[in-house]
Amino acid sequence: MNFRLNEDEQELQNTIARILAADRIQPRVRAVLDGKARWDPETWRELVDFGLTALIVPAEYDGMGMSMVELALCAEELGRSAAAVPFLGHVLATIAIVEGGSDEQKARLLPRLASGELLGSVALSDANDNWAPQDWTMAPDGTTISGRKRNVPNGDLAGLLVVGLAGGQLGIVEVAAGGVSVEQFEVMDMTRPICSVDFDKAPVELLANGPAGAERMWDAALALLAADAYGGAWRILAMTRDYVQVREAFGAKLAEFQGIKHQLANLVLEVEPTRGLYWYAAYAFARLPEKAAHAASLAKAQTAEVYIQTARLCTELHGGIGFTWEYDSHIWLKRAMFDLAWAGRPQRLFMRAADLAGL
Repeated sequence: MNFRLNEDEQELQNTIARILAADRIQPRVRAVLDGKARWDPETWRELVDFGLTALIVPAEYDGMGMSMVELALCAEELGRSAAAVPFLGHVLATIAIVEGGSDEQKARLLPRLASGELLGSVALSDANDNWAPQDWTMAPDGTTISGRKRNVPNGDLAGLLVVGLAGGQLGIVEVAAGGVSVEQFEVMDMTRPICSVDFDKAPVELLANGPAGAERMWDAALALLAADAYGGAWRILAMTRDYVQVREAFGAKLAEFQGIKHQLANLVLEVEPTRGLYWYAAYAFARLPEKAAHAASLAKAQTAEVYIQTARLCTELHGGIGFTWEYDSHIWLKRAMFDLAWAGRPQRLFMRAADLAGL
């Protein structure tokens, strides 16, 4: 059995990495952090032109017809780069329609999402840690919905919202149709802002196979966040490795101190195995749907926990500079906080995995 990426997958990941190279996008990320821009449309346009938004859309709807494996490899690079782009909400809205839409809904919406003409997002949680489809409480009133959704990624930019509804159903709301207002949160992770969205008799269209699409979309979110966490953990670990090799204390490089060497080695041993967790979660989503929920829950829970532990310790190993605004380590620490919380905290996901395993 081959556990390596094939040549096409490696080239895809390398190409995304080149688009997201630090010397190209870091000034754009800094502009967002410093309040000079809300997000990074330049990098997003480059990713759209490359085909990122079409990656998982079937070919008959003007997509590339690839799988979650390829999309997760791209998510890893986005986590490594901390690009301030609306990737997460957009691809989850796309997946919801791929998995839960009728043929007519797919034909009408997927080509626009694939081309980037229409920007999508998802409005799922009614409360801060209310992510499971069976927990959603907002119910349609005929053909409209009213109520509030929290933690909507890039909700202020989206033209299409996929909304989680009571009974695990999904509905489509086109923002231009009215009845939608957005309140931006003050957030830790400024590269992925979230909003509260209020619906006031907003027209809604139910997805034809919404409950099935909802479960698949949640599993996709978990797999993609695990990939993001793996990429981010390696990025801040590499930053710390480079820093301790040049920073001196008591006449010696920090990397020469046994206590620091051992801590970094232990982090590597924690981070690297999570690659297999997210790879398998992505593979199961694409090829083993009966195992996808269990694999995605484990991958996100473990990888997000490892990411936050890695980011915290690496920030501390930088000393005082690691806590300054000017130094970049806080970017990945804050992204680790997002990955830990969004779509479900580790404790709940470990419990979900145990339930699915019959434990």
